[in-house]
Amino acid sequence: MAKRSTIKVENTEIILLSDKQEDYISLTDIAKYRNANEPSQVIANWLRIYGTISYLGLWEKIHNPNFNSFNFEGIKKEAGRDYFGMSPKRWIEQTNAIGIASKSGRYGGAFAHKDIAFKFAAWLSPEFELYLITEFERLKEQEQKSLSAEWDLQRTISKINYHIHTDAIKEHIIPQVVDEGRKSFVYANEADLLNVALFGKTAAEWRTDNQNNKGNIRDKATLEQLVVLSNLESVNALLIRNGLSQSERLARLNATAIVQLRSLLEHNATKRLK
Repeated sequence: MAKRSTIKVENTEIILLSDKQEDYISLTDIAKYRNANEPSQVIANWLRIYGTISYLGLWEKIHNPNFNSFNFEGIKKEAGRDYFGMSPKRWIEQTNAIGIASKSGRYGGAFAHKDIAFKFAAWLSPEFELYLITEFERLKEQEQKSLSAEWDLQRTISKINYHIHTDAIKEHIIPQVVDEGRKSFVYANEADLLNVALFGKTAAEWRTDNQNNKGNIRDKATLEQLVVLSNLESVNALLIRNGLSQSERLARLNATAIVQLRSLLEHNATKRLK
């Protein structure tokens, strides 16, 4: 079902229908800017023009594989003549067009794909077209921000709502103390040093163990692990400035990760009991 929204341009309310990432704008509402009493007549006048018919036909040929090009050529030959008349309904019926739609009901009227609607608005008034495009883009930007905020919220919730009710799960999340072999190993980059300190393995080792999983080791991290990882980055920077060797830093980072994760998990468990 198409999503319905409204924008206001030059004191004229205009309905938008969005479906499958395509936006259709009410030609009837746009026409009211010129003639509030007979908007259909304004649309009909626009559809009589040869240039309009040519543009609509080209748009359909590009976007509509089922467009009736044969009937279109007949219409195009007549367009612009004194006796020629065209309506949205007739255009759709004779050419199987999809760029223009005729809706009935309370919020009915003629709708057109945004490309066509902008073209119609430009014919009415270049100034009105500019305001229409500006308001349309503002609405789309607002919708995108809303979707982004919703996605971030869902991502946060999904990371928080994991199960840590058993000691086995807690032990799985909290890293083990790194052994001497790990301490003596030289890591190619600092990111992998942090991975070993927190997750117990490098990014490459995780990919080898999880070949059927998409993403990387940090994509699968819990919210608590991501918090600790951010803290470890700051701690590591301080240790580097203090001149500690990589093996010394790994031991300290690993110890910090264990302490902080235990603290976070115990805090969350306490909150659930309240």
